[in-house]
Amino acid sequence: MKTAYDMLQNKKREMVCVSPAQSVKEVVGVMMANKIGAILIKEEGRIVGIWTERDLLRGVSEPGFDPVTTRVGDVMTVNLHSASHDTPISKLQDMFLGLFIRHILIEKDNTYIGLLSIGDVTRASLLEKDQQIHELHQIAGWEYYENWGWRGNKK
Repeated sequence: MKTAYDMLQNKKREMVCVSPAQSVKEVVGVMMANKIGAILIKEEGRIVGIWTERDLLRGVSEPGFDPVTTRVGDVMTVNLHSASHDTPISKLQDMFLGLFIRHILIEKDNTYIGLLSIGDVTRASLLEKDQQIHELHQIAGWEYYENWGWRGNKK
């Protein structure tokens, strides 16, 4: 079964981070340039929060919200969830569903090494299931039954 680390290796994308002092407008620009829906907030070398498209929607609905003057550090999510690099896909899926989250930090040796989205994990799960079905088909395909040798009750 694939793990969080395996998925990060396939992603081949570095974590994109911004400063909490940057404006929401600047951060949206960074997200658009990198084609991502979530960005990590890093201060003094450590990740202190995450800001997502959902956070933007929540902010826009607040009275007086101004993306030019609002600092991302003031509107970021600080309750970060993480999983170990050796966490299997099925456990990650349980975490996403149970915690009602869409992004999870992956850590190894007490250091964050990447960020996975629920889409990343769903994609990996579907690919894994497809491979399992293919392998089962190879074992028990039509040829298996044709060559099985059972001929019924012939007298």
